[in-house]
Amino acid sequence: MTTVVVAEDSVLLREGLVRLLDECGATVLAAVDDGPSLVEAVCEHEPDVAVVDVRMPPDYTDEGLRAALEARRRRPGTAVLVLSQYVEPAYAAELLAAGAVGYLLKDRVTRLEDLADAVDRVAAGGTVLDPEIVAALLGERRRRDPLARLTPREREVLGQVAEGRSNAAIGRALVLSQGAVEKHISSIFDKLDLHEASGDDHRRVMAVLAWLGVVADRTRD
Repeated sequence: MTTVVVAEDSVLLREGLVRLLDECGATVLAAVDDGPSLVEAVCEHEPDVAVVDVRMPPDYTDEGLRAALEARRRRPGTAVLVLSQYVEPAYAAELLAAGAVGYLLKDRVTRLEDLADAVDRVAAGGTVLDPEIVAALLGERRRRDPLARLTPREREVLGQVAEGRSNAAIGRALVLSQGAVEKHISSIFDKLDLHEASGDDHRRVMAVLAWLGVVADRTRD
């Protein structure tokens, strides 16, 4: 049987969650209304899952998330299921980095079976994400990707720059004229906001660092 601690500041939602989780077959060990109490409850009861709202007293920003992460730091292995009214991709990304998490929107949990499945899956070490959260994460990733504005050919050229090739060598490798290579590199600098005042050598280094950062992210993914 899955054991749970609930953290929700609204008394109606908190009591409703306790009853729903009981109907799901989970055992609710504690139900609290703020972040510090969540940390204490997790340390005391050692539940399988902490079911947490993001925005809690006193500031109603990210207290629930920070408390959940602190609880996991003190008791590694505690799974976290976030139930929120808001799509918060930054919070979702931070939770995903920790593993064994779920992030669902309250208004979209319409069936008891969905809640039960989410609790069981995160308790088993899995991940459960609302489709809106996935879409927001992908959109955030595209906005953060410094190479998203580059064309496929510009990415090829930048890859060659990252390998330390000169413009002439890039031209030979990609069968491009010297002028075409220079045009592509100039466009890369513009799209990465690397201005002429920095100097060409510095701009090449900064462009390569941007390329390496994205490649490293994809390798980790």
